[in-house]
Amino acid sequence: MKVRVADGTTDEEAEIIAEALAAQYEDDVTVVGESGAQLAEVAYHGPGQVPGPEPEMGPTEREEKLWEEIADIHEGGPEKYKEQLPEQGKLFVRDRIELWFDEGFLFENGTFAEFDAEDRLPADGMVTGGAEFERRNVHFMANDYTVKRGSMAAKGVEKFLRMQQRALKTGRPVLYLMDSSGGRIDQQTGFFANREGIGKYYYNHSMLSGRVPQICVLYGPCIAGAAYTPVFADFTVMVRDMSAMAIASPRMVQMVTGEDITLEELGGPDVHARHSGSADLVADDEEHARELVAQLISYLPDNSDEEPPRTEGRNPATSPKDIDSVVPQEPNRGYDMTDLIDCVVDRGSWFELQPDFGGEILTGFARVDGRPVGIVANQPAQRAGAIFPDAAQKAAEFVWKCDAFNVPLLYLCDTPGFMAGSQVEKEAILEKGKKMIYATSSATVPKQCVVVRKAYGAGIYAMSGPAYEPESTIALPSGEIAIMGPEAAINAVYARKLAEIEDEDERERRERELREEYREDIDVHRMASGMVIDDIVPPSTLREELENRFAFYESVEKDLPDKKHGTIL
Repeated sequence: MKVRVADGTTDEEAEIIAEALAAQYEDDVTVVGESGAQLAEVAYHGPGQVPGPEPEMGPTEREEKLWEEIADIHEGGPEKYKEQLPEQGKLFVRDRIELWFDEGFLFENGTFAEFDAEDRLPADGMVTGGAEFERRNVHFMANDYTVKRGSMAAKGVEKFLRMQQRALKTGRPVLYLMDSSGGRIDQQTGFFANREGIGKYYYNHSMLSGRVPQICVLYGPCIAGAAYTPVFADFTVMVRDMSAMAIASPRMVQMVTGEDITLEELGGPDVHARHSGSADLVADDEEHARELVAQLISYLPDNSDEEPPRTEGRNPATSPKDIDSVVPQEPNRGYDMTDLIDCVVDRGSWFELQPDFGGEILTGFARVDGRPVGIVANQPAQRAGAIFPDAAQKAAEFVWKCDAFNVPLLYLCDTPGFMAGSQVEKEAILEKGKKMIYATSSATVPKQCVVVRKAYGAGIYAMSGPAYEPESTIALPSGEIAIMGPEAAINAVYARKLAEIEDEDERERRERELREEYREDIDVHRMASGMVIDDIVPPSTLREELENRFAFYESVEKDLPDKKHGTIL
């Protein structure tokens, strides 16, 4: 049936007319305008039928079989191994993935790896793909501990390598959810020494380093080759009472050295959080591990070409007016530097890394008016804030990571300098101190240095003092800059003359005078007068000063000398 309507009838009106007439006359209807142009066409579908798409035919037997195969692979390894997981406090790998990624996978790669193997090896014990994490697209790799204890063999290795190589192309972060006993020894000819074998993991880690954030979470024992992924990652989270990493298993250690040791003692969270520095954070359980990584990634860009994500600014947890009360009047009295940090950063934004390693220096991320910054701060509450080897190593690596991912740096200086003595010399204080100074020197991100109180010796160098081209060196009125503190200086220069004064009261009076004279010489007012530093700021304005200075210098450009790379790190 063809129906003609007046010109000016809209397409929507023509559609309504056509549907009504088709239902009334039980016929196909075409509506045209006075000029003959077709405006709508409706086919009649029979009594009680609603126009719409053809009914679905449903999956074929072939597709149903495929779904069954996929479901079987998703079941993972033997049931007896899955039953052991709750006893160990951990999730089956696919349940873990559901915990991490609210929408599950965006896609999975290599589901059918080793599908036709003689043994049942679902996905070859390695689940890889792309997913959305905290509204960010990420690549991920996750071991299935129910398949050969998460061990790695040819097909799983290939899946892992593909995701790394694609991350290089996409410039998106990589999450490694590790739970692996290492390489599958009885299949080593298929993956160990190959050009595209397990050794390529660490080549790719190296190529990805500084390009995209690599974050590793350990859910079990990661031994031998598997242990290199967490140490190559930019940030590593271990889970208490669950994870460990070591170059060899306790059994192998006993065989080689005769040492009888548990896995926890060999490479548990306390070992790597307190002594080696290989663990950045220790989580209480699986959920806590996810929470920590969600916080961490909020400070980082997707790659080295992008800027860190900004948020709405928040007031500090503690009023900046309290800063001058936080810093003691007595120059040698200890205090907790986190109390000062709470006065200058956005409330709730301080996120400390490696809190149990090298405690004389604090490292972590925070926000100043919504802007992510990396903080390197001496901690006077720990050994007077002197810089020990572990602290120098920790600071150097943190500065290097901040610079790689365009996170501006804030140095809060209150240190008597690098520690001296035979023990720290054996622990490579010069080598590790050198690396801290090198990282600070080479960083091209905006840097702000605040002389909070003591800035003695090479400590002022490592903490990005005036010679290290920070965008600003500002000081609080409590600041002092010197080769060494008054007591040490007077002992070095005047020890003989003071010893010649026989009267004890006179000797103490003269020593006090010398200390006061020295302190006047190193006071920041003298440094500000000589333009050594940029300014002395009232403590209550420090937060505002930092807001303004970081905002003003956010587009600063710094060029390093034309060379392949330095040789220090």
